[in-house]
Amino acid sequence: MQVEKNTVVTLTYQVTDSDGNLVDGGEQPIIYLHGGYDAIFPLIEEALQGKDVGEKLELKLQPADAFGDYDAELVMIEARSLFPDNIEVGMQFERATEDGDDGELYMITDIADDKVVVDGNHPLAGMALVFSCTVADVRVATSDEIGHGHVHGPASHHTH
Repeated sequence: MQVEKNTVVTLTYQVTDSDGNLVDGGEQPIIYLHGGYDAIFPLIEEALQGKDVGEKLELKLQPADAFGDYDAELVMIEARSLFPDNIEVGMQFERATEDGDDGELYMITDIADDKVVVDGNHPLAGMALVFSCTVADVRVATSDEIGHGHVHGPASHHTH
């Protein structure tokens, strides 16, 4: 069976940066609903269209096709007093928006005496990535999955 609209595709994958350093070892396969549901980067989805189980694919993604360009405006300096005592560089936290939605994810990149530098860029922003994958499985999506626009299954219990 081929990858086409409204199939559920299982990919085994790994991601490296342009120097070949492993960025994501793909411990869990990607399982997504194919056909423009925004479940995976569009460039990857386009490249997988019509592929058969067992086919391999290697794609180079520019930052614009992956996690976006690095945005210096997302780097902020905050007062140390706003944070708990036990923070460390590399910690991530979510900053809620004013209307209570899930906020952006920020990472602490520097801690000085009374200041903390936080960065709201995705850790892979601004990086060109090499995405290598193998189509491990393709099945027809259920009408439920198509209706909800995402994969259902034992691994994905959603509470709405």
